[in-house]
Parts: sequence; structure tokens; C-alpha cells
Amino acid sequence: MMIFSQILGHERQKDILRRVLASGRLAHAYLFTGPEGVGKRLMALALVRALFCPQGGCGTCVACRKVDHFNHPDLHLLEPDGASIKIEQVRGIQREFSYRPLEAPRKVCLIEHPEKMQTAAANALLKTLEEPSGEALFILLSAHPEQVLPTIRSRCQPLPFSRLPAQLLKQDLVRRLEIDETAGHLLAALSEGSFRKALGRDRDLFLVTRRDFLRQVTALSPGSVLPLFDLSLSLAEDKERLPEFLEILEAFYRDVLLSLHGRPEDDLVNIDLLEKIRRVAARETISSVLAKLDAIQTAHRHLNRNVNRQLAMDHLLLQLCA
Repeated sequence: MMIFSQILGHERQKDILRRVLASGRLAHAYLFTGPEGVGKRLMALALVRALFCPQGGCGTCVACRKVDHFNHPDLHLLEPDGASIKIEQVRGIQREFSYRPLEAPRKVCLIEHPEKMQTAAANALLKTLEEPSGEALFILLSAHPEQVLPTIRSRCQPLPFSRLPAQLLKQDLVRRLEIDETAGHLLAALSEGSFRKALGRDRDLFLVTRRDFLRQVTALSPGSVLPLFDLSLSLAEDKERLPEFLEILEAFYRDVLLSLHGRPEDDLVNIDLLEKIRRVAARETISSVLAKLDAIQTAHRHLNRNVNRQLAMDHLLLQLCA
């Protein structure tokens, strides 16, 4: 459970929401945008608590606890059912919102991934946004606002969120997880300002698996065909974490590039692998590292386009060991 004051960073967004609450000028629809895991949902729920709580968001009363457990009768969640949000789901929300609030001053609907709405669902929601009830509040949360129907975007008050500064995130992770400064630095840098990445399944990947993975990649050579294809198969089969493995590779080769440019160690991500970075930099040139970074970006694009994962990894690893 979090109220505004307990959310790390995003001071400008907190200030905006506090001011509209104090003035009673809350819009009927907001579009919170920004990378995954940076706090959009936390901020939305803090806004709901401030709206529903008799004390403006105490975090401990019955109303706040109901919001925290998502069992408040006036709070509704709309999220993809499978791959998309369907028109039946939107119609269900429309029925709910045709009634007055039961306990709170307003009915609130949080919409996760509005860019995944089917066309009919988006058009149905648009009608609701065009003729809003004074008792309705919609908060849309999206990491890809450019994919949201433009007419829906135009009916919402935008509130953009940025990645948390690495130093701020590092300090909080060191305190919260009781880890050392090096581990905090790694988690903050590799999670790219996302609490969800730093605290979720990626934590062990970034702190433990990363070292062995980079050892395997940097040990590859054009003549080591079997190890290369074994690693490629292993990566392709780990579909859920494959994007994170590519991010680890990208961060490592960025470090190599910075090392070739003579940048200080504090600028690097993998500060626990300084010797490895120096050894790899000694056998590379700036142009060869740029080519490797370009190959990693190409692999990212291939995955987003559902290209065969094994082929994409084969091609990438062959380029990295060239």
C-alpha cells in the first residue's frame, strides 16, 4: 500500500495530482504514460486512495485497505483478457458505470494496456469518454501511448512518467533489499529505472546469471560452433527472459565502448567485471563494438517482429564472436 509521499521520485506528477485534488478540478480521464515498472500504477492507486479516503489518502483506513486489495465496490480494473481487451469487457464497465457510486465520491476504472484494445472495444470506450458522467474517472496506463487510438488519447489528460534516476533507485534498492553498493548499482543500471525489473524476476538474472552468461558469450569464437549453437538454443528456449539477456549484452558492449573511449569506471554498468571489460576492449575496435551493438539492436527488432528466435540468436552470436 502506498500513498503519494511513499512513492519514490515522480515529484512533478505528485504535485500535479495533489493540486487538482485540492482544487476539485480532476479530469474525467487521464493517460499515464511511461516505461513499464516505473510507478504509473502505484501513482494511479495513490490517486484513488486520496479520492476515496475521508482523510485524503491516509493509507490505513477501511477505504484505503479496500483499494489496496482491489475489493472496493467503486474501483474497477480493465486489463487484457489473453492478448487483448475485448468489447464485452468494455460493455461490462459501461454497465457498472451506469450506476451511482456505492461508497466513494466517484467510480474509478484503471485500464491497463489500453493499446491492446480491439477496435470495437476502443470505439465503445470512446463513446463513454465522449459523454462522461461527472461521477466517473478513467485512468489509462500505457507504456506505448502511440498505439492507443488517437481519439481516445485526445479525450484524456496526459501525464508522462520517466525512468527513475539510477542514483535514486540505487539508494532505495540498497536500503530496501539490504544489498551492497555494487549490487545496488548493477540492479539500478540494468533495470533501467524500473522498480518492477529490479525487484522482480530479473533480480537474480542481473546479479547472478549475468556473470556466467557474459563469460559464455565472450568465450565464443568463430571456430567454436557447438558451444555457439548450444548457447543460441538455450537463449531461444528462454522466451520470457530473452529480451533481458539482450539488454545485458547491450549494457556490456556499451561498457566496452566506453572503456575504449577512456571513460571513468563510474560511468560503466558492469562495475564488477572491470577486468573482463578491459580484456574484451583490448581485442576490439570502436567500429567493431559499434557493429556488435547494432547486431544486438537488430536482434531486438527481430524478436518484436516474431522472427524465429533460434535463427535470430544464431545470427547474433555469430556476429558477436566475429
